[in-house]
Amino acid sequence: MSDKITQTEINRIVWNACDSLRPVMGSGSYKDYILTLLFVKYLSDVWKEKANVLSEKYPDNEEMVKRQLKRERFVLPEESSFDYLYDKRNESNVGELIDIALTKLEDENRSKLAMVFRSISFNSETAFGPTKQRNTILKNLLTDLNAMDLQPSHLANNDVIGDSYEYLISNFAGEAGKKAGEFYTPSEVSTLLAKLVDPQSGDRICDPACGSGSLLIKVAKEVNSKNYALYGQENNGSTWALARMNMFLHEEDNATIEWGDTLNNPQLKEADSLMKFDVVVANPPFSLDKWGAAEAAADTFNRYHRGVPPKSKGDYAFISHMIETTFEDKGKVGVIVPHGVLFRGSSEGKIRQQLIDENLLEAVIGLPANLFYGTGIPAAILLFNRAKGDNRDVLFIDASSLYDSGKNQNRMGKGHIETIVNEFKKFKSLSSIETENGEILTEKFSFRATILDIQTNEYNLNIPRYIDTFEEEAELDIKILHEEITVLKAELTATELQMDEYLKSLNLI
Repeated sequence: MSDKITQTEINRIVWNACDSLRPVMGSGSYKDYILTLLFVKYLSDVWKEKANVLSEKYPDNEEMVKRQLKRERFVLPEESSFDYLYDKRNESNVGELIDIALTKLEDENRSKLAMVFRSISFNSETAFGPTKQRNTILKNLLTDLNAMDLQPSHLANNDVIGDSYEYLISNFAGEAGKKAGEFYTPSEVSTLLAKLVDPQSGDRICDPACGSGSLLIKVAKEVNSKNYALYGQENNGSTWALARMNMFLHEEDNATIEWGDTLNNPQLKEADSLMKFDVVVANPPFSLDKWGAAEAAADTFNRYHRGVPPKSKGDYAFISHMIETTFEDKGKVGVIVPHGVLFRGSSEGKIRQQLIDENLLEAVIGLPANLFYGTGIPAAILLFNRAKGDNRDVLFIDASSLYDSGKNQNRMGKGHIETIVNEFKKFKSLSSIETENGEILTEKFSFRATILDIQTNEYNLNIPRYIDTFEEEAELDIKILHEEITVLKAELTATELQMDEYLKSLNLI
């Protein structure tokens, strides 16, 4: 029997730690404080395990242990360790001590953690209330998290921060960010998108709306080497900090994660131009309102030359940005969108038509409903490819039925992901269709549409226009149905008579 701490146990402790914060702040803020302390706890336990291993290797030679620790990929000052903070949990200035610990941790790891903790304070009266109350809350938080041993050799899974972030978001039902159309990308959807874009060794990979960075990390895992470069940008300061922590914990030390509004202030640039990438992926905010349409026509980088999306729906603004930041001869884009992107008209319809006429669209994949925390609406994946060549066909997949039902969210299993990826690979292996009509690849699941099919549908990409999922109902046997009704009537009569007898015995009728 394994005595390693599981993610389930970590989640239980993390959830209990939230109890201390519920009286003083909304659920949308819990994760920032909980995950920051969890980050410090994890680093401290990693450092502790390294120190123990070195102490065994160099017994009675403390100086050698210290010299070896200085060669590690991060430095943990004593005042920044979780054990130090836990020992100081009863101090009257414990909030200040935590802030000092975070600043020192930043300073000692400046190239990897610069500015990561500057938007959060554990000594804030606004966040935690008066000093006495604040001290009690922080003491409870430190005590709760101290119950975990996060040394790597004691963990059943090393993706502690990423999995805990997903757990917290799922339990808060996505209420923070829902109004902005921001929905955390479930792990299995990130895995699916990562496999579909098929990154290769040497690729530059970018997520311009990277959130906590989990999608970027999933894409990186699909590369069969460490020869790749990761880039991202995130507008929310606290989420940007989580992304930096996430990269740090996954040893993606060279990842470049910028802070800012991608549409109005893109930070990933080379000289005066937008940086170009081999692969661009994202789960941008769905139908973002007030995204910056008024300034888009005069965009310095000419990202909206196909048209300016409506001011209340920024979906095609993100798509336009993503396509314009790929290499023109080989770039690939994978983006998660609401279904409205497939069929809405006006300026969106014109942009969609031009993208198709330019032969950039490669696949439309409809996902199951209720996959995303905070919304039950179904989403789709759009794949664009600048290297389609002469093949103008587009693959449509209806994966809406590929899921396992869950209590709060549906989930896609490994087999579901493989089914979709294999269908896409099958499509990629076929040559272009030279007919006016498309081809069914798998009945009621996938369709290979020609450009004429799409033009016939007036560039509407709504999946039911291409894949017939109608299931005929089984014919009713009237004789059997009549017999069943007769039996049910007899049973109902007998039950009513029995009920009358009970009521008579009770002198109620």
